[in-house]
Amino acid sequence: MTSRQAVSVAAFVATTAALVRLIRTRALARDPLQWLEEVDSTKALAWVEKQNKALPVDGKGKTYERILEILDSKEKIPYVGKIGERYYNFWKDDKHERGIWRCTTLNEYEKKEPKWETVIDVDALAAQDKQKWVWKGYTLLDEGNDVEPERILVKLSPGGGDAVIVREFDIKTRKFLDASQKPFVIPEAKLQVSWKDRDTLLICTDFGPGSLTSSGYPRIVKEWKRGTPLADAKTVFEGKEADVIIGAGYVRERLGIEFQISSRAPGFYSNEIYVHSVTGLKNDDGSTFALPTVPLKIPVPDDADTNYFADQILVDLRSDWKGFKSGSLLSIPMVKLLAAASPEEVQATDLQPLFTPSERVALSGLTKLKTRLLVEILDNVRSRIDVWRFDAGGRKWIKDSVPEGQDGRNASMNMISTWALDGKHSDLYWSTTEGYTLPCTLSLVDVTGTHPTKVLKQEPTRYDAKDIVVEQFQATSKDGTLIPYFQVGRKSSSSSAAARPTLLYGYGGFEIPLTPAYQTTTGVSWLEKGNVYVCANIRGGGEFGPTWHQAALRENRNKAYEDFEAVAQDLIRRKVTTAAKLGIMGGSNGGLLMGNMLTRSPDLFGAVVCMVPLLDMKRYTKLLAGASWIAEYGDPDTSDWDFLQNYSPYHKLKAGTKYPPVLFTTSTRDDRVAPAHSRKMAKKMMDMGIKDVFHYENVEGGHGGASTNAQRAYMWTLCYQFLDKYLVDKGSNL
Repeated sequence: MTSRQAVSVAAFVATTAALVRLIRTRALARDPLQWLEEVDSTKALAWVEKQNKALPVDGKGKTYERILEILDSKEKIPYVGKIGERYYNFWKDDKHERGIWRCTTLNEYEKKEPKWETVIDVDALAAQDKQKWVWKGYTLLDEGNDVEPERILVKLSPGGGDAVIVREFDIKTRKFLDASQKPFVIPEAKLQVSWKDRDTLLICTDFGPGSLTSSGYPRIVKEWKRGTPLADAKTVFEGKEADVIIGAGYVRERLGIEFQISSRAPGFYSNEIYVHSVTGLKNDDGSTFALPTVPLKIPVPDDADTNYFADQILVDLRSDWKGFKSGSLLSIPMVKLLAAASPEEVQATDLQPLFTPSERVALSGLTKLKTRLLVEILDNVRSRIDVWRFDAGGRKWIKDSVPEGQDGRNASMNMISTWALDGKHSDLYWSTTEGYTLPCTLSLVDVTGTHPTKVLKQEPTRYDAKDIVVEQFQATSKDGTLIPYFQVGRKSSSSSAAARPTLLYGYGGFEIPLTPAYQTTTGVSWLEKGNVYVCANIRGGGEFGPTWHQAALRENRNKAYEDFEAVAQDLIRRKVTTAAKLGIMGGSNGGLLMGNMLTRSPDLFGAVVCMVPLLDMKRYTKLLAGASWIAEYGDPDTSDWDFLQNYSPYHKLKAGTKYPPVLFTTSTRDDRVAPAHSRKMAKKMMDMGIKDVFHYENVEGGHGGASTNAQRAYMWTLCYQFLDKYLVDKGSNL
């Protein structure tokens, strides 16, 4: 073959490949089920209503009653947040369907039955406004150490989605501000808002055409003065349309340091922080620090997370930097870091490591106290904490002792979680301990050891856990990686014991770890009956830090699916269960996992519960917040589709294949992961003549799938009745 002929052949091959890709793309664009993406269309909602009436189980009965009783129970632990001298809690029960925000004193809170004062009644507000309000929290005005807090921005969602409205509220008068007080009121949007001072907000919201990113989040930061139209707010920072989101905040730190920041996220795992102003920060010689440029980009790797403590910046690495491993936690004086022109110019000698990861040990979280920093650690998916004391004079951290019972080293497979009582003013913190069979205990701990630990609240036992044991095993994935998983159930008396119905749960994405927690719903619906529950810690999650997550990104997504299959196969190999008795469950990214298990290994499972899922990976970036997850999955509008199509369940369905029974659940008001994913997948399977395909869609609830306790109890009862029907020999006995 001559060189000219070779060039001609190569050109022909390239042209043919491009033509094939174009034909496929146009075929995909002609999706006949795209009408189900129209969330509130009459045709789509009629289909949804029809499917809701065709479910194989009714979602009622004893299990529903028990779950609802637990959700409404007066014995739940009422977790609180401190504002001023009072402690606030949001509470739902049978008398408060949408909830009340209430308060008490610490002295009262320590009692078995505290006296509460209602501050905001969301049910009354919903009735007054004729809206199905869902409480989404508040933003507190912090005016400094000597000023009693009195203003908050209340966030309410109509139906439970991520989009909220904001209203200004006075916690002293316990009233929303009236028009004469010129209150801050923000219309419904996916927004972010922070107080700069009593009369100024830093706001990121939908300001009209061109003000949002391609992911549907704010692109612009504005400074809004009280009493002026929102349209007149001054722009202080802008991102790009291709960014994920923009944010802003005004930080009042320890030592009297204050600074205003803006953030820009070009991708889901990249973030740039810009400092607009700083006061109270001193140089080494005692002189006042001044920003060399405004705004100043904090010079750390773009994939690192940053936090603040006094005059220190804490850097959580997702990649190696300055000789420190990915997953490390570092501290550096703010003046040292802000003096560097770029991450390359930062001096490694100025960085103090507070945590260094190892293969199976990862950073889990931070709790900032007045003088201490609690570092939460996962050690082979078991929790422990380290304590560091800040020496303000020496601008360094000193390793401190851990309060008795808080190190987690003797806590077996139970989890310890911490959060500050009043971070900038106190070294007291809240601590919870719980496990798969251990109800949660809430304690108040003094990190200095001056006062003894107080056990304040204890969740009651919700189900009969007699003879139920928690064990940790490892499966070997396709590439040889060891995948840990927890198994909860009654221990078999012999290796010849009968296989039991088993529920395998997984997630495997976004660096989110699955850790032990008390299984109330699973306990009453599943474990009490002698069944087995298993939680798989597959790659893509955060159980072992950034590298564990990054191992299953984009074209390596198959690693997460191979891990989950390996756990399933290990359960069958160990004769815990059989394929016919093995059910699986997952939601959101875990719903994508379920869709892939359904299409990759239909013979490996007896039933599938797929909740609020992603499933159409060709169009996911076109639906709601989907474009924000390109860093996790890839961009289907580029050559990434070459690997994305391999884990797009909607496109992997094959006629003539026998699939296990599947229940899809979603919410009409989910404005994060579009209900179109589950709608289209279910409809396509039904149109292919596949049997035992069911779809349940709640009319409200957001990405959580439910807004009220009754809705939540119904949804979970549906799921467990479905599993019982298809995995338990005698059918439903709930």
